[in-house]
Amino acid sequence: MIAALFAALVSTPAATAACVPELPQAVAQGGLVVGRIDRGCTVRFGGRTLRVAGDGTFVFGVARDAPATLTVEAGPEKAAPHPYPITVTARSWRLERVDGVPESTVNPAPELAARILAEQARVARARERDDPRLDFRFGFIRPLAGRISGVYGSQRVLNGTAKSPHMGLDIAAPSGTPIMAPAAGIVTFVDPALYLTGGTLLIDHGHGMSSVFIHLSRIDVAVGARIEQGQRIAAVGATGRASGPHLHWGLNWFGERLDPALLIDRAAD
Repeated sequence: MIAALFAALVSTPAATAACVPELPQAVAQGGLVVGRIDRGCTVRFGGRTLRVAGDGTFVFGVARDAPATLTVEAGPEKAAPHPYPITVTARSWRLERVDGVPESTVNPAPELAARILAEQARVARARERDDPRLDFRFGFIRPLAGRISGVYGSQRVLNGTAKSPHMGLDIAAPSGTPIMAPAAGIVTFVDPALYLTGGTLLIDHGHGMSSVFIHLSRIDVAVGARIEQGQRIAAVGATGRASGPHLHWGLNWFGERLDPALLIDRAAD
C-alpha cells in the first residue's frame, strides 16, 4: 500500500518550478500522505515543518474529521511558502456498542482519571519522536491473523455510555497469540500495566510515524530495541479496558491518529 501511495503522486500544474511538491490528488480521512519535493525545499503542514528525506520523501497524517480540503505549504528555504491544496475524501463511521467492559475503566473515579491522564501524557511524549529513518516506507503487514472486531473511526458506546471514537484496528484472537511487528522500527515505549490500555508497546517507524499495541498479555521487546517487520513483539491479551482478548493496533503521525487498515493489504482479511 505504501508503494501505491508513491504511485499516486501527481505534480501540480506548476511542476516545472522548483520546490513544487508531488502530492496525491485526494486522501481519505484517517489516511497517510506520502509526498516528494526537491532537495533544499521546506514543507509545512498543520503548523509543523516536515522532515524531508534525502530523496525528497515527506509524510503527514490526515485526521479522522479532517475538512474537505487541506493545505500543504512548500517553497525554497527562507522564502515565503506557496499553498497547495489536497482534497479529503469523507468517510462514514460505524456505531459500535461494546458491553462487558470493566465499569471502573469506563467511568473512572477522579483519582484514577488523574493516573490515566499522566499515563497518556507519557505515551504522547514518545509519539513526538522525529527520526530520519524511513521504516514506514517499506510497507505494513497485519500483525496477526484474526477477526476484525473493531474498526477505526467508529463511535464507541461502552456499557451504554457514549465515549470517544475508536482510533485503531482491533483484531480478536486467543490470549497469548503472538503479535508480529507490522513494520520495522525502534521500540520507544513499554509498560505492562497502564490503567486503560493495559500492556502497552510503541514502535517508532521514522518521520513521526509510530504504531501502538495495547491490551497485551506479554511484551517480548525492550525500549531501544531495533525491530524488523514480522518479528515477534508481544502477545494478545485482555488487559486494561477490554471486554475480551484482542489486539488494538493504533497508527500515529505524531499526535494524529490514522487508520491502519488503509495501509495493509485487505485481501489478507
